[in-house]
Amino acid sequence: MMKYKKIVMLVCFTALCSCKKYLNVVPDNIATIETAFSLRTTAEKYLFTCYSYMPLQGDQYANPAFQAGDELWHYAPDARVPILIARGNQNIVDPYSNYWDGAQGGKQLYNGIRDCNIFLDNIGKVKEMTVEEKARWTAEVKFLKAYYHFWLFRMYGPIPLIKVNQPISASVDAVQIYRSSVDECVDYIVQLLDESVKDLPQVIDAKATELGRITKPIALSVKAQVLTTAASPLFNGNSDYAGLADNTGKKLFNQTYDANKWVKATAACKDALDACAANSMQLYDFNQEPAAAIVTPQTRVEMSIRNSVAKKWNTEVIWGNPNSNSYNLQIDAQARFDASNNAQGSILRELAPTLKMAEMFYTKNGVPINEDKTWDYTGRYNLRTATIAEMIDIKPGLQTASLHFDREPRFYASVSFDSGTWYGEGNVNENNLYFVEGKSGQNNARQSVGKYSITGYLPKKLVNVDNVYPPAGQSVNYVIVTYPWPVIRLADMYLLYAETLNETNNQGEALTWINKVRARAGVPTVQDAWTNFSTNPSKFTTQAGLRTIIHQERGIELSFEGQRFWDIRRWKEAIKELNGPVKGWDILQVDAANYYRPLVLFSQTYQQRDYLWPIKELDLIVNKNLVQNPGW
Repeated sequence: MMKYKKIVMLVCFTALCSCKKYLNVVPDNIATIETAFSLRTTAEKYLFTCYSYMPLQGDQYANPAFQAGDELWHYAPDARVPILIARGNQNIVDPYSNYWDGAQGGKQLYNGIRDCNIFLDNIGKVKEMTVEEKARWTAEVKFLKAYYHFWLFRMYGPIPLIKVNQPISASVDAVQIYRSSVDECVDYIVQLLDESVKDLPQVIDAKATELGRITKPIALSVKAQVLTTAASPLFNGNSDYAGLADNTGKKLFNQTYDANKWVKATAACKDALDACAANSMQLYDFNQEPAAAIVTPQTRVEMSIRNSVAKKWNTEVIWGNPNSNSYNLQIDAQARFDASNNAQGSILRELAPTLKMAEMFYTKNGVPINEDKTWDYTGRYNLRTATIAEMIDIKPGLQTASLHFDREPRFYASVSFDSGTWYGEGNVNENNLYFVEGKSGQNNARQSVGKYSITGYLPKKLVNVDNVYPPAGQSVNYVIVTYPWPVIRLADMYLLYAETLNETNNQGEALTWINKVRARAGVPTVQDAWTNFSTNPSKFTTQAGLRTIIHQERGIELSFEGQRFWDIRRWKEAIKELNGPVKGWDILQVDAANYYRPLVLFSQTYQQRDYLWPIKELDLIVNKNLVQNPGW
């Protein structure tokens, strides 16, 4: 009896499934599985079950990439799981954002992989489906299986690959699974993606019912992400993990740098972009909007940037996740404009961009603020009064930090700040836009224990311009127009392609793709910007210099979208970026002179061990063949 219990425990933990669900499936409900795949309608429900494990990339509390890094901060130190990671509280007893076991904000992705395997084993039994439809559904589930493995790989590094489910009769040795090496993980994920691509549709025709399901451009774009991640310094010849081996002595990281991995990543990016072009995808342009004719060119550029994220199913979205709704995200990103409206209490304002992020955006000349020879970097915290000429972005007559003047359009489209304007939310009158008052006692200031931005900034970029703010003096609800979270958009792929081209010493072609993104953003080309305005005019002419430019370009273009968190890890730059003070403005002050003083909110520390998530201690106790990540 004890031996039977031990086997059940090992199956539950080392096959990486929920014990309750695992025992419900095998062997007792074999009839249920047969029933599920006896009809098309029930098989379709199982297909959607496989989709249901998709990480909620647009949820600021489920996706650690929002608040576990240095982009967004939160006023409450212990309010949500991701901020605890950012504050250095990750642990091995009950890890935060645990997608291995499905705990502390993480989904149980290994259970999702198990359900994908059940689907793949049984979809052929459905009699009332065409061969083509079975092939498409199989391709979708192979993609999901690949993506769940990739999500885990990006977090934990080498992981166990669950290619098939273990039967309940499996021996103890069979269920004591090992972690596969980095290269084995990548090869298997890519294999699944390659198998899926040939049977996926190029485009979704039934848009009313199927948008969000997997297409060929999505699968090819994820393949490009996988191979670029594998080529990056964290996984390509990383000597920091030379000692990571299992109990047979097998090394889990290849110590030899392989330049050909960048070649593969470049080819994958090209294939993905070709598929997107075949779908007529393009960088979003607000000129396509009916109201665009009445706005200034400046507003048009800023709305093109903002709507590329927050406009539902726009021309730039390669993959939108309809299961990841933006409602709560927008509540946390929206500013308050009118203290007389009682309904504005539903606007939380808790997502706070850090001062570091505000300083990351370029000047209007398209170069970093500390490189622009025409911009006063040392005086960036001094006060300056806005004029009529600046009315599109800053309320005329109000004072704000010099840091907020003469910046690129992406800054004004992405970041809300004290005295800054806000287009949309029911007000498109450019002569009298909403504006933010953030100092103590003003409309957008801290008014209670919660519901405020700890830094004085808000990520305006994440708020749909079509939302309607409550009219002044009326107690009506804030109307939110939700959008599926854009997991991958075209600008991301352009910059990913540029990165791989630079790493394969094709700087000229890399510049072409960077400049496509910059043109939409209303900034000069890299060549013009650095040649004419940078204190380091030849920076873009070297691979190392262009690499730095690309990294900052991704940080700006994809700000607050959950990309930087993974980028700085794969680049092995997190140990530099996440060791230092988190700053904001002194938001409790009444006057501008005291408000605009950088205030240290927290001093972050980041160790080598933090590049990879810890495996839960109990998993290591149950399965002796698992090995913990270094440093944990």
